[in-house]
Amino acid sequence: MHVVHPPKTPDSAGDDDQAPEFLRTYQTWKGSNIFFLGGRFIFGPDVRSIFLSIFLIVVPVSVFCAFVARKLINDFPHHLGVLIMVVVILFTFYVIILLLMTSGRDPGIIPRNTHPPQPETTDQSPEVGPGQTPQLRLPRIKEVTVNGMIVKVKYCDTCMLYRPPRCSHCSICDNCVERFDHHCPWVGQCIGRRNYRFFFMFVSSATLLCIYVFGFCWVYAIKIMHSENVSIWRALIKTPASIVLIIYTFLAVWFVGGLTIFHSYLISTNQSTYENFRYRYDRSDNPYNKGIFGNFKEVFWDAIPASKNNFRAFVKKEPELPTRVTGGNYVNSDVEKSPIDIWKNGPATGDSGGTYGGGGGDLQPHPRQSSWGRRSGSWDLQNEMGSIASGIGYSDRVSGRSSDSLGGSRDVVVK
Repeated sequence: MHVVHPPKTPDSAGDDDQAPEFLRTYQTWKGSNIFFLGGRFIFGPDVRSIFLSIFLIVVPVSVFCAFVARKLINDFPHHLGVLIMVVVILFTFYVIILLLMTSGRDPGIIPRNTHPPQPETTDQSPEVGPGQTPQLRLPRIKEVTVNGMIVKVKYCDTCMLYRPPRCSHCSICDNCVERFDHHCPWVGQCIGRRNYRFFFMFVSSATLLCIYVFGFCWVYAIKIMHSENVSIWRALIKTPASIVLIIYTFLAVWFVGGLTIFHSYLISTNQSTYENFRYRYDRSDNPYNKGIFGNFKEVFWDAIPASKNNFRAFVKKEPELPTRVTGGNYVNSDVEKSPIDIWKNGPATGDSGGTYGGGGGDLQPHPRQSSWGRRSGSWDLQNEMGSIASGIGYSDRVSGRSSDSLGGSRDVVVK
């Protein structure tokens, strides 16, 4: 790993051994992402699947240009046959660019906290004896109000924060992602708030490309049929490349075309794939539905929010946490509660990890995490709720409450 040292100051010029080391944020990243060009592009851990996707696009188009479009160049007046090849080449480049824009950008990752939020409740279990300090616990779930409806947000043990509404933890990339839709293995990236638009444009454009190739293969076969006065089947036999492309594009349309139709439905009802499979919102109880026009406007016309992560920023390399001996046991010198203790007090009961989900909380205890390069001490739930409320059309007042161990409630109000 390349280490970048800051410029020496008069105070540190004579003390090289204690000079802090600085790294780029992407070099201290705790997720499973893969970075290229010095942190300018961020991909998922299955980035190699992009090459398979590009192969499945480029090879059929190359066969089409060599064996179909080239034969049709002189079959149309005014040299219009040349446009058949020009259009398919340009459209192929457009589809590949959309694929890279979907795969190589931050999908909406929420930065991790340096430590868990301040606990709000105490453990009142009967095992706590007189004179002993009750253990502090974090509530697993908070309730927030979104457009007059109660929405539950979960605590993420890995990222050590309460997720904003519509956020989920991807078990493949190991990140909490805003408006998490799913992790797509074909693009090797999570699909979230910041790249969903490009993902939909990619699958819909790939559908049109398949229809284009499929249609002109039939045009070429029909021209052979008329020129040689044979049946359509004999004409197809004379162009085996067209037969292969017709079968291939027919099968591909069922896949990418089905995705296009499905996501058109999701956009019209303002749902994500994860929400559709998990919650199955009806029209009456979806707190995010703004009507068909408002839902499409949110995806295609609203400005894409800036990334919450500056992957190329310099951050100080954090030293390992010191330990001290207390009663024969090694414990962190930090007085705050570690995620392992939180896990022991109450395992998470969140979402199961998978292609379409991320854990609501990991059932495996995690060591104390570093800040991922963030300089701030913690991620503020209230401020983040307020900013997200203004960004995606929540009500002006977003209130939250969490249940403590005694069944009471504690209100958190964000204006």
